[in-house]
Order: sequence, then C-alpha cells, then structure tokens
Amino acid sequence: MTDTAVRIWDLPTRLFHWLLAGCLIGSLVSVKLGGNAIAWHFRFGYAILALVLFRLVWGLIGPRYARFASFPPSPGAALAYLRGRHPGSAGHNPLGAFSVYALLLALSVQVATGLFANDSIMWDGPLKPLVSSATSDLLTTVHRVNRVVLLALIALHLLAIGWYSLARRESLLPPMLRGDRRYPDAAQAPPAARDDAGVRALALVVAVICAAAVAGLLSLGR
Repeated sequence: MTDTAVRIWDLPTRLFHWLLAGCLIGSLVSVKLGGNAIAWHFRFGYAILALVLFRLVWGLIGPRYARFASFPPSPGAALAYLRGRHPGSAGHNPLGAFSVYALLLALSVQVATGLFANDSIMWDGPLKPLVSSATSDLLTTVHRVNRVVLLALIALHLLAIGWYSLARRESLLPPMLRGDRRYPDAAQAPPAARDDAGVRALALVVAVICAAAVAGLLSLGR
C-alpha cells in the first residue's frame, strides 16, 4: 500500500512562516550589532509587523488549516494531547495551537512597543513623537522585557520540534517546507487544504494591503 500526500499548509502560510523566521533572526542580529545596524533592526521590525498583520487576516480568510477556527485554543484538549488521549489534527495540534497564539501575541506586543521605543541616545521608534517621553520609556521597558518572553517562546517552539522528531518520530519540518503531509491510508487521510492560484492571488492582495497599512502607520510619526 502506498501512502498518500495531502496538502496541509498552503504556500502563503509556508512563506509567512519562513519569512518571519528570517526577519526574527535579522532583527536579533542587527540589535546585537548596534550602531548603524539598528536601522536594519527597525526595517526587520516593520517587515515583522506586516507579516503579523498578514497572518491575522489569513487566519480569518485563508485555507482550511491556516484558519484560527481550525485550531481554537483549548486547555483541556492540550492537556489531553500531552497525556496521549487526543488524536491531534491534520494542522496544528492542541498544544501547537497555544504556541501559535502565544507567539502571535508576543510578536504583536514587540512590534507595537517598538514603534514608540527609544534607546535614550540615538534611535527613536517612528511613532515616538506621538507620545510623551514617559510613555515612550515605559513602552521601551515593555519592549525589552517582552524580548525575553519572545525568545523563550521561540526556544520552546524549537524544543517541541526536536521532541516530535525524537520522541514521536514525526518531523514537522517537511510539511512546512513542501506543504504536504503523508498518510499511510488514503481512506483515513484528512481533506486537503486549498492551495491553488486563486488562494495565492488572494494572499498576494492581502500582503500588499498589509504592507501598505504598515507604510501608512509609519507616516503618522513624520
């Protein structure tokens, strides 16, 4: 019996995932380098903001497994999954759902506070002129503290990937690279997600709108 490949992750969702990973790495490296590299820290931050906006919209109108409705946060389901009493799902399992929501929340806080932050020396967030110095200092503190939270969530995410590979003999990377997950029995395979030209065209429109929204937001501080 040959196994069956089922499209789980559409191309826009996969591109979002890897572009976000690249921008996060760039953001962390540039802030560590300091100096003129901070300009790139801001640019990566703007890109992350656009990506987060895209994912929030895509979670409402995207294909089957990209939609938030397909993986609602459920403490009971997550606990049952940890105990091996939940079968999981084709997309995000109950535990993975919490990871997605936590990361999106932490990323939203990070990019939002970064817009108003300052380093007390040379660099200011683009929207700092819209708030008082005290408010900017407070948001800067939140930005720095939340960076630790974000790094912790990323570390947990990577550890979970490693745990799945070693303990459950299930690699989560191939489906996020190719989009397909393989099932030994076609009769028991879940329905595939849409990933046709129409879906990709819609994603492109959403991405352009999100990028334009970020550009418009940044212009408010000029």
